[in-house]
Amino acid sequence: MTTVSATGREGDGTSGYDRDDMMIVAASRALLGRKVCFVGIGLPSTAANLARATHTPDLVLIYESGTIGAKPSRLPLSIGDGELALTADTVVSVPEIFNYWLQGGRVEVGFLSAAQMDRYGNLNSTVIGDYDHPTVRLPGAGGAPEIAGSCREVIVLIRQSHRTFVEDLDFRTTVGFGDGSGDRERFGLRGAGPTLVITDLGLLRPDEQTCELTMTALHPGVELQDALDATPWKLKVAPDLGRTDPPSETELANLRSLLATQGR
Repeated sequence: MTTVSATGREGDGTSGYDRDDMMIVAASRALLGRKVCFVGIGLPSTAANLARATHTPDLVLIYESGTIGAKPSRLPLSIGDGELALTADTVVSVPEIFNYWLQGGRVEVGFLSAAQMDRYGNLNSTVIGDYDHPTVRLPGAGGAPEIAGSCREVIVLIRQSHRTFVEDLDFRTTVGFGDGSGDRERFGLRGAGPTLVITDLGLLRPDEQTCELTMTALHPGVELQDALDATPWKLKVAPDLGRTDPPSETELANLRSLLATQGR
């Protein structure tokens, strides 16, 4: 027997959720007790709005288009979705969002995603393949470099596979920790960088000494070998590797409600 998960894919009939659901729930939990979050469209927006619906109703969501305190009744389709402006506490210009709020250090946490990520949390959202003759031309940087540089800390949501986790980025769009410890300081980046990476397999955090991403927890049903097999480099693993808790009924119900607004 199969069931349809909250994200619309079939599960095994026993859990009622799939790995993408778990990733979104884990990301929403990372916002517990937070105050201000700079949100990207897609998985980050879903996770941030799930956090508001579940445990952090006063979380202030900032979108790149200039909306502050958006409270969308449905998941926005883009940063220019009118629902964000209609439900926001205020709407300011894009330069003000970046110059005053972001570069001024007023944003607590930023949510990012990307097509590729390397072991130091650097991101690619520009091209796959050669820059001049790419296999795929991606949307580009947008505000990601500024978010990664100026938010007090960054959370990255990305699926873990050889397609997304790569030894060498095809293009370095956004700096995480550069080539390792000390690079953020050398580049003059004020934020702490990617303090947490949430994948469909588990959680990774930067090593305190080297800044290389380290697996610190696995999601329910995921074995360590799954994570090792999904990573093209020799993945660092924390000696006290933990487990994330499965989604609660409330989390799943709220997630299903959000996704239903997109007809999923």
